[in-house]
Amino acid sequence: MAQKPSIPKGTRDFSPVEMLRRNYIFGIIRKIFSLYGYLPIETPAMENLSTLLGKYGEEGDRLIFRVLNSGNFLAGVTPSVLSAADTSSLTRQISEKGLRYDLTVPFARYVVQHRDEITFPFRRYQIQPVWRADRPQKGRYREFFQCDVDVIGSDSLLNEAELVRIIDRIFGELGINIVIKINNRKILAGIAEIAGAGERITDITVAIDKLEKIGRDGVRQELAGRGITPEVIARLEPVMDLSGSTEQKLTELRKVMAVSASGLKGIGEMEELAGHLAVEPVQAAVELDLSLARGLNYYTGTIIEVKAADLPFGSICGGGRYDDLTGIFGMPGVSGVGVSFGADRIYDVMMQLSLFPQQTGSSTQVLVINFGSGELPALMKVAGELRKAGIATELYPDPVKLKKQFAYADSCMIPLVVITGSNEIAAGQATVKNMKTGEQTAVPLPELPLFIKEIKNS
Repeated sequence: MAQKPSIPKGTRDFSPVEMLRRNYIFGIIRKIFSLYGYLPIETPAMENLSTLLGKYGEEGDRLIFRVLNSGNFLAGVTPSVLSAADTSSLTRQISEKGLRYDLTVPFARYVVQHRDEITFPFRRYQIQPVWRADRPQKGRYREFFQCDVDVIGSDSLLNEAELVRIIDRIFGELGINIVIKINNRKILAGIAEIAGAGERITDITVAIDKLEKIGRDGVRQELAGRGITPEVIARLEPVMDLSGSTEQKLTELRKVMAVSASGLKGIGEMEELAGHLAVEPVQAAVELDLSLARGLNYYTGTIIEVKAADLPFGSICGGGRYDDLTGIFGMPGVSGVGVSFGADRIYDVMMQLSLFPQQTGSSTQVLVINFGSGELPALMKVAGELRKAGIATELYPDPVKLKKQFAYADSCMIPLVVITGSNEIAAGQATVKNMKTGEQTAVPLPELPLFIKEIKNS
């Protein structure tokens, strides 16, 4: 017996119903991105490893899927490399490309490569899949979609405020209650500086970023494992214990950071951002979270993370300011800021909270019942007129029993069925059955499209 086929762990098939729900999410995200003047681009699934490596930190580099070189990829590998069993050396020789880890680094590469075609500040959005060789678990996949929105070529904190409003509006339309957490890498650098370990900012931020996931004891162990001394760890803890409103935390931080220029600059940026948001307050809760680090090396200023307020779920959106990401590609001094919406996690949250509208179960609004060859020309005309009116319509292909055709409509979550048999055709009308209520209404054929549109909009 043939073995049942399967797919790689951490990936998923999507049925028509699931695709319609995903497209509902993508549609709202695209609409809001466009409302704020952002333009779409796409980049290849594969990038050169020279583009990807070194941009995400040590942990991120390990999660990049390598793509084997074409043809006989072992042809140039010496026996000594093969026998040494050194995977890093071997990988460098047999793989020059990798699947993209995120959309931000490819975007930076795009900006540099197309700099002569771009007007700055450049506002773009991108909705494409990314891949990470992570351990699959609930809410974490190896292949997933990101929906990125970035503006590059501007230092203004108005951009950060606008992104917070975009986040608030998108999740508001999706019906997800959220908490928007913000921090600043300069504040984190100041914390490391006053703790006497300024040169260890990367190790400290990577560990702090795991506070919610592994707890304070876990962070202590992580820091110790990275060689951070007990004295430095002790100096870090009071800062992370700060409580109160964002304003109160910033006031206390100013006292603590009095000797750190970097920390004071970060505090100033957070105060300016808070001022911009106060002009047009958002609906979601916005809070300063000093444990938020976002474990990517390229962030330099504001960092943002969004979580669902009604579920113990991971981040569903995040991003931040990167001052010189294009510099590594030969175009220094171009600052940018952006956020990424995790479509797959958003989908999971909406499923758990039953937030999808019922209409997203099917793209078809009307099923026209097939009574056979005698009525077929009239039925084809009815279906055609409905489609001309912009109503998604199916004509059942086979003249089978009505019970089977109704069962099909029910199974496919088609809300309306149009019944036009010989009697209806002779009377110049159709019977419309509402599959949810069971109600049936006789409608003159010329009025059928308008009648169905009124039901759809009610």
